[in-house]
Amino acid sequence: MLNYSIYPHADSSVWVTFVHGAGGSSSIWFKQLREFKKQFNVLLLDLRGHGKSKPALKDAFDDRYTFDFVTEDILEVLNHLKIQKSHFVGISLGTVLIRNLAERYPERVVSMVMGGAIIRLDMRFRLLMVFGNMFKSLVPYIWLYRLFTFAIMPDSNHKESRSLFVREAKKLYQKEFLRWYKMGSQISSLLRMFRGKDIKIPTLYVMGGEDYLFLPSVKKMVQKQSTASLLMIEQCGHVVNVEQSGFFNRFVISYISDFGN
Repeated sequence: MLNYSIYPHADSSVWVTFVHGAGGSSSIWFKQLREFKKQFNVLLLDLRGHGKSKPALKDAFDDRYTFDFVTEDILEVLNHLKIQKSHFVGISLGTVLIRNLAERYPERVVSMVMGGAIIRLDMRFRLLMVFGNMFKSLVPYIWLYRLFTFAIMPDSNHKESRSLFVREAKKLYQKEFLRWYKMGSQISSLLRMFRGKDIKIPTLYVMGGEDYLFLPSVKKMVQKQSTASLLMIEQCGHVVNVEQSGFFNRFVISYISDFGN
């Protein structure tokens, strides 16, 4: 089972589950935890092979690394803790996992908050994936990871986010990185399916105005979803919960609070 931490609230029945992105860990939510646990029950978890969660030990597991496989990891924690419904807050690749969970188990998802959401891979990102695929077995994975983080978060005010994700990614093993990288080859077809379906679960997209690779596609997506809304934060990059934590916290807490207990 995944490593997780829970912060129960004495008076609230509302659960908020945080899902980090590839290479990160639950520690990326350090700017959210204090404020959210004042009002909600909070669940933080480390995805497989990240943070304090153990990777699969045998090579036989390599072919089982799929988005459905990792999504089931999250569901296992929810079931273990007897959490029937939760709001979900994700960042980057974590938003893909949350959306996949909502597709498979919509009854478990009250709402989705998608920070730095990945809806479509533009040509620049796909070229990076091709480049990475050529060299992923030849160079230390952290070199490729640094390249990806710089492409996604290129501006000087994104430095804190880049540093945070690189620091957490250093805790991965090379083999674990390769498993997740291989899993990334499935993402285009999954995103295509997401874009073609109005899931009708309340969804708040929180995007930085400087999230150059992913913001344009999210703007189009919001227009097609009947229960979706977009909060765009100016002078902010991909990792909105770190770069503009105060704004993020206030708006997301208000959004979740509107659903009541």
